[in-house]
Amino acid sequence: MASLKTALYLCASAAIASAALAQAPQPAPAGRPPMELGWSPKRTPPRPYDAPNRPWWKLSDVLAAHKGESSWTQAIVRNRDLEADWHQLAAGQRTTQVMYPDNATALIVWGGQVRVTIKGQEPFVAVKGGEVHIPFRLPFTLESVGNEPALWFEVHGAGDLPIYPLATTPDKPKDVKGFTYQRVSLSGGDGRYGPNDKPYLDYYKDVVGGGQRAGAFIAGDHLFVNNIRGPGVPTPPASDLGHYHFGYDEFWFIMEGNISYQIEGVPFFTASPGDIVIAAQGRWHRASSGGPVGQMDTRVAINPYPRGLHNFQPR
Repeated sequence: MASLKTALYLCASAAIASAALAQAPQPAPAGRPPMELGWSPKRTPPRPYDAPNRPWWKLSDVLAAHKGESSWTQAIVRNRDLEADWHQLAAGQRTTQVMYPDNATALIVWGGQVRVTIKGQEPFVAVKGGEVHIPFRLPFTLESVGNEPALWFEVHGAGDLPIYPLATTPDKPKDVKGFTYQRVSLSGGDGRYGPNDKPYLDYYKDVVGGGQRAGAFIAGDHLFVNNIRGPGVPTPPASDLGHYHFGYDEFWFIMEGNISYQIEGVPFFTASPGDIVIAAQGRWHRASSGGPVGQMDTRVAINPYPRGLHNFQPR
């Protein structure tokens, strides 16, 4: 009888402890801080889309605008932190060697082949889906190799102007409005790759085909390039607004499959590979895998803050 009472007592105690644990705040998953309720400022009205920014840059529209041109540049993103452009370079052409003073440069290659030469690295050829990381103050050149033009999307710090190494550009470059090029001695030394950084990721070969985990390719002080991959899922209800950012715009390169977007003030749409999508500062936005359920989809999220604040709806 005593044993039965003891057993019943232990079972009751375990049930009470289990219920208390269920009601108590649970620790956040490892590596992810707990959510916290607060009052966060939301820009009202949200920042408008000033040209060239637009919610959805279709790659097909960009290519159509430059039909018949062998080499061209198309401005896509302009905000207070980052600038991004499409570039096409005719086969056999090569860019002038340049470097940028204080911010990294990111490239996503989307057509042809690009031989990338970065100071201190073995030259390599980047192909469609290839992501390139060039730290600040490392001179680099890009060359279109093969029989077709090279096409790439390039991101760097807002307002950055190139510096031309004297060894490869002995004559004074053409001045830019508001700036005059001066011959100087440059301080600070070369930029460098961190212990987990690498200059190149062949996304289709290493991730899609090779099973490597998608994730942040660049996580610098002022540039975050993050590969987000997952299977297609049913579209969330319109009542799920997603989140907004207080102080910066966010944009995405669609790498694989389809991504559906709900952005405040913009009709719902589904973007395709090569498209660029922009959520202006202060706008609620939600991205979801937009292909058939189970199809793998990838969006490359690009913003200036690796640990930028996400303001979600309270749950």
